[in-house]
Amino acid sequence: MENARPPWARRSGGPAWERWPATPPGEPRGRSGTRLPWLSTLVVTLVVTVGSGFAGHGQPDRVPLDSLGRALLVLGGALLLFRQRFPRTVALGTATATAAYLAAGYPYGPVFLILALGAFAAVVAGHREVAWWALGGVWASHVLVAHWLYRWLPPPHDGPAPWGEELLVTAWVVAVVALSELVRVRREQLAKARAERAAAERRRADEERLRIARELHDVLAHSISVINVQAGVGLALLDSDPEQARSALTTIKDASKEALGEVRQVLDTLRTPGDAPRSPAPGLDRLPELTEQARSAGLTVGITTEGTPATLPPGTDLAAFRIVQEALTNTVRHSGSRTARVLLRHTPGALEIRVDDDGPATAGGGEPGGGNGLIGMRERAAALGGTIEAGPRPDGGFRVRARIPLSVTGTPDPGQGADTVAPTAPEEES
Repeated sequence: MENARPPWARRSGGPAWERWPATPPGEPRGRSGTRLPWLSTLVVTLVVTVGSGFAGHGQPDRVPLDSLGRALLVLGGALLLFRQRFPRTVALGTATATAAYLAAGYPYGPVFLILALGAFAAVVAGHREVAWWALGGVWASHVLVAHWLYRWLPPPHDGPAPWGEELLVTAWVVAVVALSELVRVRREQLAKARAERAAAERRRADEERLRIARELHDVLAHSISVINVQAGVGLALLDSDPEQARSALTTIKDASKEALGEVRQVLDTLRTPGDAPRSPAPGLDRLPELTEQARSAGLTVGITTEGTPATLPPGTDLAAFRIVQEALTNTVRHSGSRTARVLLRHTPGALEIRVDDDGPATAGGGEPGGGNGLIGMRERAAALGGTIEAGPRPDGGFRVRARIPLSVTGTPDPGQGADTVAPTAPEEES
């Protein structure tokens, strides 16, 4: 991988940012990764230099702009080139150049633009104390020169400046700092908003990954359980009852085909965003197919419906189907009972699901370390504000009971506590 780097990016030793510069040579960038502001710095330097020359024509009492004065202006303007990379140094440097320019008696005018931009860059970068020191230093040096040191500094025969000028300078300094703080606060707000959007996108991505993992678990756990049971039946009857073994192989083929279709449907969501799924998500209307698969695995399922069935939201319909599917899968894998009963109770405010089997649990049926079946059911119900209870029945067997509210999707149903999973034997988890 080292040889794949461009020649200018290869370094030996040193920190990563020295070995991997952000851009090739010839394209200088600041510490934050932005280009050095060549154009704006050149424009400011030209404006300050030319404008100060014109300003000198209207201030005959000041020293005419000469090569030293122009050098100070160019130096202050050139420092602005690095205002994004070294804001503190630039703020102090421009303040020093401005103070020296004023102490030499050169004309007032655009020179203050250099000082303002240097202080502005420092405040926006979060170094407000340095900006205050820079502006305060120029103001203090101007007071000293204008009221005490003027006797020994050019221009000759100069007198003290009126104190009213200092009030104007103070107001100008406060305005520069206030504008800088406003821009800094605005940038921080924008950065915070971007960070919150990025965090929200990461949460959505995590939730989508969890949803896909849960769907794949439910699909594969059920289908592979059916395939495993039928494979055992086929092996046991291959010699003694070839016809029954053929029936088991047919069931394996149908279950694997169904599983491949559902896996393909789940993985279709990973295609280009905006593409519609090729088939609708499963719901309670597919319970007959589910019971038929269970029957082929040797489990007889009875379904009872109470109340008036209502049109369920897609998320609720899918969650209800997956809960019944996972409960029946657990029965096939871990219960000695060959019958299961599914009760769907439709009430005005909720859908209640109950799946019972008469047990007993098969010895050694649990997987080492447990599984994620009950966890997946609980997460599905919790996402819709519902609850799950699962555990052995007092009279034997196992029961899964779920309640999913229909009034407010995605929020806990009033009066319901947190999701509850009753203690379960290890062999009852998938």
